[in-house]
Amino acid sequence: MKYRRTNIENGTYFFTVNLMERTRTLLVDEIDVLRDVMNKVMKQHPFKLDAMVVLPDHLHAMWTLPLGDKDYPARWMLIKSGFSRQMMKGERRSASRIKKAERGIWQRRYWEHLIRDDRDYEHHVNYIHYNPVKHGYVQNAVDWQYSSIHRYINNGVINQDWGCLDENFDVSGFGER
Repeated sequence: MKYRRTNIENGTYFFTVNLMERTRTLLVDEIDVLRDVMNKVMKQHPFKLDAMVVLPDHLHAMWTLPLGDKDYPARWMLIKSGFSRQMMKGERRSASRIKKAERGIWQRRYWEHLIRDDRDYEHHVNYIHYNPVKHGYVQNAVDWQYSSIHRYINNGVINQDWGCLDENFDVSGFGER
């Protein structure tokens, strides 16, 4: 069965990509490797990184592809395989993965969502930046170091207090739809 994905040239997409073993902390433990691989892929296959957060076991990213380009699956394949090649072997692998000579670091699939409009864009950027608070890693979104929230603050898009865990911060509009 062929998995069907949305393919829109010059589209902006939200992604969720998970480790196979959700109890591992590999993504933050090996953040420099992940950054290096992503930068190499971005140089070979350009895209705009609109927003991103890296958590121990998964990441969320939002990309805008260049004009005439809709091939985000190739980019994710290069990122995931490039990262995996630099990890020591020893992870658990299913019989299916062994048969296909696949590593057991990433879940095979990932979630993608085509951003529809400005409101959808803002909603997903907020979701990305609030995610470390949602998962209980920090009380304030700005305290998570592996997030593009710092770029948004430095550019004056949001202030330093955005995304603080308190009773006055409305998160009802956040979350995947």
